[in-house]
Amino acid sequence: MYQESKVSSKTDPFQSTGRLPLSILSRRDWFAAAGLAIGTPLFHPGGARADAIPAEYREVIKKGLDWLVKNQAKDGHWEAFGGQYPVTMTALGGMALLMEGSTIREGKYRENIRRAVDFLMARCQNSGLIGNPTFAGEAGRYMYGHGFGMLFLASVYGEEEEGERRKKLEVILTKAAKFSFEAQTRREVSREGKTIVFGGWGYLSAKEGNNFDEGSVTITQVQALRAARNAGIEVPTEAVKRSVAYLDQCTNTQGGVIYSFGGGGGGEGRPALTAAAISCGFSSGDYDSPLVRKWFKFCQQHLGNLGASRTGHDEYTHYYWSQALYILGDEGYGKLFPNSDAKDRLTWSGYRKATFDYLARTQGADGSWSGGHVGPIYITAVHLAILQLDNSALPIYQR
Repeated sequence: MYQESKVSSKTDPFQSTGRLPLSILSRRDWFAAAGLAIGTPLFHPGGARADAIPAEYREVIKKGLDWLVKNQAKDGHWEAFGGQYPVTMTALGGMALLMEGSTIREGKYRENIRRAVDFLMARCQNSGLIGNPTFAGEAGRYMYGHGFGMLFLASVYGEEEEGERRKKLEVILTKAAKFSFEAQTRREVSREGKTIVFGGWGYLSAKEGNNFDEGSVTITQVQALRAARNAGIEVPTEAVKRSVAYLDQCTNTQGGVIYSFGGGGGGEGRPALTAAAISCGFSSGDYDSPLVRKWFKFCQQHLGNLGASRTGHDEYTHYYWSQALYILGDEGYGKLFPNSDAKDRLTWSGYRKATFDYLARTQGADGSWSGGHVGPIYITAVHLAILQLDNSALPIYQR
């Protein structure tokens, strides 16, 4: 089994917040521990759940969650059109239920969460991969499912009761983190006489995918590894360092994150990937670096509220952009850019009002949202995640 080398907070990007390991902590315990460990972040929320979900959106959320659980298969999974992406859809559906406040042990959706966990645990490979690369619905893009699966399982791990099941889940997550590291691409560049080693992830492992890297899969892996570290799981430190360097190398002069360093993306910055990079920077404790500032400026020029304009990747874009703006809050932009005009500042409350109103208007009578080529499970789960950020239910989405 992989044994992580011990590093200081100065060299480990995932320890920069000073958060305590969660191997023996429940979600409630985490909040108490975090209050002692974090100190005063740049964007201080004034306590957990400082912002309640506005009353006019609570029924929208309830209808969406009810639709989601009605469409969960008996074996615990969800899927996209044509049976595609069952691992990814199950993880996203499970995350939406966790964000309501239910856990694997208690709450309205505890049985649904447990069934989703059972489905994913049964499909973990000895290699550490979460998923089945031979299944037609996952082949060719199994790193997406692996990343989202690790994110979800890490989010429930702290609530799992002691015993053989918890030990099995710990082994699964430890092997999953190691698999991610071994699947990571590796590249080198020379800068000012120094060699920088960096790497992202592609749809397949680096070996099977000919070292191809791609921004959206990389973001998925970074956030999943962060959630695993939050849960007290051993995470290869080098994987984190290389991924942070990768996002830096993929940022163009305008501040946008390109599609791929290795090929296919050219120099064009992608708003969706840049928004996702901000959320990963925040979840790693990087609140005010020059890189985060560049990403924010780029996104501000290219993104509005959900529904303001169609980009072709709206659900993905705003899944991460909403996380970035939630952590930003209403005061964070002024702290990042103190010389900015007040009328130009981004705020969570402003984004929330416009976006949530749009989601309320476009929700179907049955509680779902539709559109796109992936299907209503995906869109509904993503929209529910956006709507429930104010619940502050999961450490990975904390301010």
